[in-house]
Amino acid sequence: MGRHDGITNFTVGQRKGLNLSGNAEPLFVLRLDAVNARVVVGPRAALGSSTIMLREVNWLDTHTLPFEARVKVRSMRPPVMALVTPLADGAARVELAAPEDAIAPGQACVFYEAQGSRVLGGGWIVDSQAAQAAA
Repeated sequence: MGRHDGITNFTVGQRKGLNLSGNAEPLFVLRLDAVNARVVVGPRAALGSSTIMLREVNWLDTHTLPFEARVKVRSMRPPVMALVTPLADGAARVELAAPEDAIAPGQACVFYEAQGSRVLGGGWIVDSQAAQAAA
């Protein structure tokens, strides 16, 4: 669709500065492919993710079984309900009750009690699955 001066100039969810006008609907950055130096764009509906994979999870309480929690994927967003599944080697899978937009690798995901404000843990996002693919 076009050329760019490097993927470091873009972030997931970005709309402005793409210089891709004339489309049926606005385009947003969906993901960055560093290996191939590609910026993948698409409609806003494609930004939603419902499953998040984490690494380097720091648990503030012992968890070995899946549990419900409220999670935040951005500091200024309200927490949303999710099912958190602890995995081997400090990893976890988070299945969101409702899709969240613009989740990107490198962001933090923090778990809170389902009822309350106590932090249960958190980790670094390494991947997210589009809501349409998870349905």
